[in-house]
Amino acid sequence: MSLYDRTIIKVSAAPAVRTNGTVNGTAIDRAVNGGMRDGMLVVTTGVVTDGSHAVAIQDSADGSTGWAPISAGLLQGSTPTVVAANDSTTFEVGFGETRRFVRAVVVTSGATDGGIVGCHFALSSPRYAPVART
Repeated sequence: MSLYDRTIIKVSAAPAVRTNGTVNGTAIDRAVNGGMRDGMLVVTTGVVTDGSHAVAIQDSADGSTGWAPISAGLLQGSTPTVVAANDSTTFEVGFGETRRFVRAVVVTSGATDGGIVGCHFALSSPRYAPVART
């Protein structure tokens, strides 16, 4: 089976200019196709004028409450803090099985103009393949 048959990409925080504050991304359900066992957060940037944009991955059992950071021990790599030197950059952070739902969180501070930051999840290793595309 091909990568297309085993992987889906979901947007958690669409690319947008981030200024001071916290953006909680959309909850992504890992239960599709009997459960997606592996995942990767892909953070992309555009122009980053200023500020510090700290990205985290959180999980939840029900997708609406009990959100908590995924422990660093479950991550492959580390979640990035995007700064002005990171124009047009891609960061990747892998993770294994967590609770059912995941989301990206971007906390921005020290920004006047901010920067463009987007967060997508690539989910893979489905229990049943090929993955359903909806």
